[in-house]
Parts: sequence; structure tokens; C-alpha cells
Amino acid sequence: MSGTRSRTPATRLPPEERREQLIGIGLELLREHSLDELSTDEVAQRAGISRGLLFHYFANKQDFYRAVVQVECDRFLAALAVPRDTAPTAEGPGSRELIGAFVDYVLANRALYLALVRGASGSHPAVTDIVEATRTRAAEWLTQAVRRDGRAPLPHQEILSRAWMAFAEEATTSWPPGGPGAQTELTEFLETSFQRLIGP
Repeated sequence: MSGTRSRTPATRLPPEERREQLIGIGLELLREHSLDELSTDEVAQRAGISRGLLFHYFANKQDFYRAVVQVECDRFLAALAVPRDTAPTAEGPGSRELIGAFVDYVLANRALYLALVRGASGSHPAVTDIVEATRTRAAEWLTQAVRRDGRAPLPHQEILSRAWMAFAEEATTSWPPGGPGAQTELTEFLETSFQRLIGP
């Protein structure tokens, strides 16, 4: 008897729907595994298709990884109300709202967020540029949020914003889970750290 698990036959889907399905499965698996551990074999099995057919929709494994990461990075920016391809404008959230939205997103998607930021930190260079571009866009909008707060940005404000975001990533993913007030406490901690960084 073969030890191979049988694959449930796939429902026929239009190409774009199948691609979206495969990316969705990849994101589900990233809640349980690191990017390095993301198995295209398991993705194909869950979709009910062959691994070879998966690569009909993606050029190779790296292309699949990049598509998965790009979708989640877009969701992250959307959660911050930050358009991926739009330059910062005078309209949008202030720094307090932006920081609150950041905390909300990361705490709701902690495992997935960790998989992305750790995967981009060197263990998976195929996606580094996507994650770095996302951080840069968010930092640009954080800098603009300072202006919306009615404050003049400091010289090299975007460097400060990027540095604060690195700190916020570590603080948010390391913050111990707690009772009902833990999220509010974390948000206030990050808001205070940002205000102290940019000064009065």
C-alpha cells in the first residue's frame, strides 16, 4: 500500500481564480510555517491539483513566494490606509491613527507578519525587495502623518520613521499577550516612543 496521501480532484477554475486560490492557501500555510518551510507540494495538494499544474500559474517556486508576499504586503498597507503606488498626500491618517492601525494589523496577523519580516531579513532573499518597498512606503506615509499632525518633520525624518518602524516591528511581535488592556498599552507605548523620537 502506498503511503502517499490521495489528492481530492480539483474543481475546474478560471486561471485568475485558481491563482488567487493558490495564493490564499500559501497565506494560510504561512500562519503555521516560515517562508522557508512553505511547501508548494502541500499547496498543490490542498488545492487538489498537481505540483506541475501549480507552476502553470507561477513561473517557479520563487515567483509563487513573491506573489504570496506581495498580496499580504498590499493587505498590510491597505490596513494602514496606505496606497502601495501612491505618493503621500495631505489627506490620510495622522501618526496616532497610523500607529494604531499598525498595532491592530500585526496583533491580528502575528504569525503571518513574523513569517514575512523574518523571511525578508535574509533567510529568503527572493522577497526582500517586496518587504523593503512596503516598509519604505509605510515610512513615507508616517513622515507625512507628522505633517498632518501639524508638525514640521525633522531633517532626515524618513530615516527616523524607518528606524522607528524597525523598533515597532520588534516591540509588537515580542509584546507578551495579555488581558483586554494589552493592545491599548502597546499602542500607547509605541505612540510615546515615536513622539519622543521626533521631539516636542
